[in-house]
Amino acid sequence: MQLEALFQQPHALPAAPKIVNELVRSFDNPAIATEDIARQLGADPVLSAKLLRLANSAYYHVSRSVGTVEDAVLMLGFVTVRTLVISSGLVSGYKTVPGLNLPQFWRYSLHSAVSARWIARQTGDNQDLAFTVGMMHAIGQLVIHAAMPEQAMQLDKIAPPLDARRLDAERVSLGYDYAQVGAELTRRWKFPATFAEAIAAFPDPLAKTPLNRLAAIVHLASWRARIEENALSNEEIIACYPNEVAEALGLPPSVLVDRMPPPAELSAGLEELVK
Repeated sequence: MQLEALFQQPHALPAAPKIVNELVRSFDNPAIATEDIARQLGADPVLSAKLLRLANSAYYHVSRSVGTVEDAVLMLGFVTVRTLVISSGLVSGYKTVPGLNLPQFWRYSLHSAVSARWIARQTGDNQDLAFTVGMMHAIGQLVIHAAMPEQAMQLDKIAPPLDARRLDAERVSLGYDYAQVGAELTRRWKFPATFAEAIAAFPDPLAKTPLNRLAAIVHLASWRARIEENALSNEEIIACYPNEVAEALGLPPSVLVDRMPPPAELSAGLEELVK
């Protein structure tokens, strides 16, 4: 299997911080004690400090200053804290990746995440899960760039990482794409199956029935983040608007452009997450 060969490369498989693994497993374990998580988080000074900065940011409008991890869990709720810590833990797992503009990559990932949360709110789906998978959907790009930088950089010349044609270019050149790589990474990290299924299906969520709603949400969210990143004109946006996927989720026509705030506005105050 070609994908297997990719993961055999020495730089391919970054370690997910231990606390990230614990938090991800809590998606399948509703009985997990928040005190345990707060204690484990407290043992990671970098993530704790980042969490506190986020908790006190304008994004959350908390009424008083949040001084401890326990305070953050209490004020923001476990689900929000989990989402923040998983996201920032992933960012901190990759400090440099050959040939990839990491600030741009993580900004795009954050914009996809906040867009996915907004869309999930409209469709009545799980907003925190949508945010987390939105944040992770392109992580396979990091693996490809880290494991085989020369091939990745050749691909970058054909279709840059945030280009809509990138997935096709990877399939032609490598025999697989970054969505499949990202799905495999979440399996190796032992994330719940929901993650791998949504990430693998997001490029073409209508290919299989029944519809994977999370994959469809991330498909729309990544489209919205990409048009922002690539500064497309109105004509270009209309030409590539993902009507069928939006329709499958029951969204009104052109809602992603007419009613949805720009991703930069939706993520205001969360920039700390991707630093």
